[in-house]
Amino acid sequence: MAKQVRNYEQLAHDILGAVGGEENIVNVARCATRLRLVLKRSNPEFKKKVSEMPGVITVVENGGQFQIVIGQHVGEVYDAFTNITNVEDNTEENMQKGSILNRVIATMSAVFAPFIYILAAAGILQGILILINLAWPAFAKTGTYEVFSFISWSPFTFLPIFIALTASKHFKVNTYIAVVCAMALVSPTWAEIAGRIAEGEKITFMGIALSQTVYTSSVLPPLFLVWILSYVERFFNKVFPEVVRSLFVPLMCMVIMVPLTILLIGPLSTLFANGVADGYNYLAENLPIVAAIIIGAFWQVFVIFGVHWGITPVVLANFDNYGRDSFQAYQTIAVIAQVGAVLGVFLKSKVQETKSVALSAGITGIFGITEPSIYGINLRFKKPFIIGCISGAVGAVVASFFNPYYYVYAGLPGPLTIVNGISKDNPSSFIGICIGVAIAIILPIVLIMMFGYGEDTAKVVDTKLDTPEDNEDEDNIITTESLEQVVVSPLSGKFIPLNEVKDPVFNSGAMGKGFAIDPSEGIVSSPVEGSIVMTTPSKHAIGIKSNDGVEVLIHVGLDTVELKGEHFDLLVNEGDKVSIGQPLIHFDKKAIESKGYSTVTPVVVTNTMNYNDVIIDNTNTSVSNSNGMITIIK
Repeated sequence: MAKQVRNYEQLAHDILGAVGGEENIVNVARCATRLRLVLKRSNPEFKKKVSEMPGVITVVENGGQFQIVIGQHVGEVYDAFTNITNVEDNTEENMQKGSILNRVIATMSAVFAPFIYILAAAGILQGILILINLAWPAFAKTGTYEVFSFISWSPFTFLPIFIALTASKHFKVNTYIAVVCAMALVSPTWAEIAGRIAEGEKITFMGIALSQTVYTSSVLPPLFLVWILSYVERFFNKVFPEVVRSLFVPLMCMVIMVPLTILLIGPLSTLFANGVADGYNYLAENLPIVAAIIIGAFWQVFVIFGVHWGITPVVLANFDNYGRDSFQAYQTIAVIAQVGAVLGVFLKSKVQETKSVALSAGITGIFGITEPSIYGINLRFKKPFIIGCISGAVGAVVASFFNPYYYVYAGLPGPLTIVNGISKDNPSSFIGICIGVAIAIILPIVLIMMFGYGEDTAKVVDTKLDTPEDNEDEDNIITTESLEQVVVSPLSGKFIPLNEVKDPVFNSGAMGKGFAIDPSEGIVSSPVEGSIVMTTPSKHAIGIKSNDGVEVLIHVGLDTVELKGEHFDLLVNEGDKVSIGQPLIHFDKKAIESKGYSTVTPVVVTNTMNYNDVIIDNTNTSVSNSNGMITIIK
């Protein structure tokens, strides 16, 4: 699981460098947990490098996107990333096209992800109002209820405007033109005209009969509007001279796109969305067990590949047409099953590191965000993910016998949104969802307690050493080695906290925890007993791996790579075994500093994330090369 990264700008810089720089990036977007990049060219090394960065949970390449799973801090990383790049200047023609399916999925993600939390918040507010009305029926007749009710419905009523905002960025359209066209679709005047048509009045536009379609809460009509607008706007930007372009391009776009949408785009796209929704509804109503198995078992598989946004228009079409949707009822059970699986690992494991990650992921899952559970625990051990999918299917199947529906849209279905299934007209719905949720939580815990969760090679952190006879959990490998290891200073000199080193790679902690020394002499000795795993042609840096697996990087000076080995003498080679205190590098401190280079030397544990804690001794300002400086807590 990703550790919290406070220097989001540094992580953004590291990601940018690892994927080939700005010139290799076509587009950037984000969702609730992922930074989504479209790259001109990909490389297996990109995925490897980014996956290993502190703050990154994992990397998924799918749908034509390089998806970096970050978790709750993705917003900060996205903001930092967009601040240091000009990716929005890239045109659609330069985008890596990929398959049609990949492009559709990428578009859905880019459009819905930025405002999904707004819809989720509105859905929770509606759920709270449901509970209050159940406890106090008279509340529904108060002005307070009316105010909160229209607040909760506002994001859905004006959903086309949200879509216009995000789609305009994705399709590189003037945002204000896109928004004004969407505003026309949700205008009360158009709703009044559509109402008259529905009552039988014939109204035409240039001799063509208008339909009764309304566009509040619609998804596909504004999305297709902005897509086609991108071509129309581009055409008129080429046609009109610059002196009149700012006035006449918006004018022509409005007078063309709004009528085109209400005449053709809107009715056709609405028919398509309703057709797909009706197809699912037919399956859910006639073969509910099949629908429950498909969604309960495989919904989280869709999440893994980032293709889950494609269902959003179908779900919203159901709410718009029928005021209810069964898909999200089953989807909630699938989500909670993965949370149940990660809680099962928390209860079963005797490994402190695993328990900590599982607990953190489980808490995040309460809010309907399962990526930390999936990537941090369930997929890591494989068995919990499979158990979660099975449990989701079983829970959804049982719920299907109770005619379950959501009556309020849930942006992030999960434990907090099950109240959305409450309905006076269908009381069995909420009962079925609660039973399905209970199964989704309890069944994976029971199965994991019975069958384990897979091999866990992390070290147990405990004050007592278990004997093989005492260890009833065959999933955990218990080790009797020391729970702590000390790394001594490789140099003598003045102690400097790592965050005061004038180099962003080190002072941000991106390389790991450690300290720095302003050396008093030019000798670097081994801080641990182990092997040399890395040297450089410039001889200024060396990597050591202790016999217990601690990886230490010693980097003599800042920017000293530019000396190309001058004034450095490397005394060991890669693969050599070394003991504590053995000289590794000689360097001429005065000569290096006379050329304007600092000899401040960072000493960093590069695999910090493998340990429960890495403690730096900062009690002394003067350090010798025999002082214990770092304590590793396993």
